[in-house]
Amino acid sequence: MKTLLVAVIAAVAVPAFAADYRCTSGRVEKSGSTQYTYKESSSEIVIEKGGSTKGKAVKRGSKWYVEIGGSTQATFENGKIEKGGSSWASVSDAQRTYDCSADVAATLWVLAQKGAL
Repeated sequence: MKTLLVAVIAAVAVPAFAADYRCTSGRVEKSGSTQYTYKESSSEIVIEKGGSTKGKAVKRGSKWYVEIGGSTQATFENGKIEKGGSSWASVSDAQRTYDCSADVAATLWVLAQKGAL
């Protein structure tokens, strides 16, 4: 019984995943090194690298539109990422790679999938 209790406690204490990237104060870091920066407002998220905009998400109504060079690549809302109107991934999938807010993680994930990062 004691061994089982220790195993259960150990399983609960270890996170199910460790994201490759972590967001901290407007920076996206990997292994402690800044890879990208982001600016987030209630209606826009801009992802930059070296002062150059890589892409952004713009909120229209309840839906976010991820754009590269002004062209919409995907949308997300209610935990779902869609491309061309079809389900593509979930926001929780994005957060497995990017330990960030849901909106920033989804934006980064789409940009990475489209080769913009």
